[in-house]
Amino acid sequence: LTQLCLRLGAERAQAGTMAAQLSKRADQLATERGIPRTEAMAHLLQLVVKGHNGETPPGFAGQSLVIDKK
Repeated sequence: LTQLCLRLGAERAQAGTMAAQLSKRADQLATERGIPRTEAMAHLLQLVVKGHNGETPPGFAGQSLVIDKK
């Protein structure tokens, strides 16, 4: 994972952090969704690659954070 992040342009320290975060999130998704860890990791890697390529993954288009100030 670290090598992938490096190839996508991250600096070494940042790549290590990103790899650790991806690994942790894959575990979380696998548990939350009841899917294999490999499937969760594949999903995350697709998001990373699409983001690197400047693409908006399905489900992310037009979403923004809305804060209710009431």
